Amino acid sequence: MFKHLKAVPGDPLLALIVAHQQDPNPKKIDLGVGVYKDDAGQTPILHSVKKAEAMMVENEITKSYLGVYGATEFSPIIQELLLGKDSDIIKQGRIQSTQTPGGTGALKVAADFISANLKGARLWVSDPTWGNHESIFNSAGVEVIAYPYYDSVTNGVRFDDMMTKLEAETKQGDVLLLHACCHNPTGVDLKMAHWEALTDLVNKRGLLPLIDAAYQGFGDGLEEDMAGLRYMAERVPSMLIANSFSKNFGIYRDRCGGLSVIAETGEEAKNAFSIIGQAIRANYSMPPAHGATVVHTIMSHPELRAEWETEVAEMRNRINGLREKLVIKLAASGVSKDFSFIQDQRGMFSYSGLTLEQVRRLRSEFSIYIADTGRMSVAGVSDDNIDYLCDSIAKVVG
Repeated sequence: MFKHLKAVPGDPLLALIVAHQQDPNPKKIDLGVGVYKDDAGQTPILHSVKKAEAMMVENEITKSYLGVYGATEFSPIIQELLLGKDSDIIKQGRIQSTQTPGGTGALKVAADFISANLKGARLWVSDPTWGNHESIFNSAGVEVIAYPYYDSVTNGVRFDDMMTKLEAETKQGDVLLLHACCHNPTGVDLKMAHWEALTDLVNKRGLLPLIDAAYQGFGDGLEEDMAGLRYMAERVPSMLIANSFSKNFGIYRDRCGGLSVIAETGEEAKNAFSIIGQAIRANYSMPPAHGATVVHTIMSHPELRAEWETEVAEMRNRINGLREKLVIKLAASGVSKDFSFIQDQRGMFSYSGLTLEQVRRLRSEFSIYIADTGRMSVAGVSDDNIDYLCDSIAKVVG
């Protein structure tokens, strides 16, 4: 039955992780894995999460199904974090939200919803974008097209080229995917002026924005990171938002995210949401409970919420601090290239500007594992390995 099947290539980033694990070099560094790490190289469980879980064990009385949309008390948490507690969109009932298995689950449901209900809609994604975006939407039968984004010369956004492409080639009903903050994989974010221009474009061309908000709190702050998303949400008729709690709550394996739909009226939002419910039922039926209960427990207890916000700030400050240290130490190492742009990037990832040849030399000669694109996970840098990393980069760059 399966004799005709041929093996397909595995995910190159996962292969990179395996190669690092099997490398016997005691100085090896993994800058490929996309999870937060502390200075000891561990992905810690937040103290607020441990306390919430202890409360859950004490108080949980059932393991029954949650229902298609997850826990009803979870939706307001999603909405407040994304739009703010004083949002008119929330007050007007124009947003509906569902719990999903991670941000990836939210994107998959969005893809199924678009494929079944927005016939002929194409998805526009940045070049580059998160490696799984194309696979998720192609699997739902949605055509994916790239627009210019990263400028390898200026290490910024090719915004004029981006706008020119979208102005010329999008059609009414197409979907425009944007990263809310901490762009994965480049770390190069849109400025507020960009969000303003894109909002005008969305309304002019009749596009549906789909915002991927996977890293809220890891850029400049929980509120600050949503500024562009909120600006656009307040000014466009419709929007989809996929968000993740994996990073800012550190609950990666518990698979907790959300999908929200914003419409012109409350009735339209409810209609779309009912169809999203059908897509969920046909996909994974119902979401898991643990991660959402953790988030709800933290957000509904003021002392836990305050502790969580402090922990998010600590993770953010560690990453931004590492960016600053990298720039200083690379300059001190005598490297010929100007790496100052790394300090301006946001989030866990950085397009380092290293070439494929340089990346492969780092891997083969120094056991430093960075993606072939030059994307590195800044969270994998530590006080113990930063000098070795910078000295090694200086040797391959010259």
